[in-house]
Amino acid sequence: MTEEVMTIREMCDAFDVTPRTLRFYESKELLFPIREGQKRLFTRRDRARLKLILRGKRFGFSLEDIRQLLDLYTMGDQQKTQLAETLKVARRRMEEMEQQREELGQAIAELADQIDWGERTLAGESPERSAL
Repeated sequence: MTEEVMTIREMCDAFDVTPRTLRFYESKELLFPIREGQKRLFTRRDRARLKLILRGKRFGFSLEDIRQLLDLYTMGDQQKTQLAETLKVARRRMEEMEQQREELGQAIAELADQIDWGERTLAGESPERSAL
């Protein structure tokens, strides 16, 4: 039974990516399309890998992390090693995101204070107005 393959255009349409993105992932050894001259044909395996790549990128995983995690698929241990490593990377990324959220919350509060100060100053409610 032959695998159903997709052209680069079909992949772009299906996953809302550009041909350049697919060629980039191929150059980084994340995807391995069948080459027929200049034509690239993507297998079910490539489609599954691209879905995981895009999910990893959405979560902020580095391409190197994604490549290493994808490479663990073929270890023959029913993906236990791959899952364990994915969880380690995910926990690390979660900690980074929580730290970023905290920092963003602080920045938002400071910006809100500055906006409030600016509005009060323009309304003549602040003594700092004369210092401007």
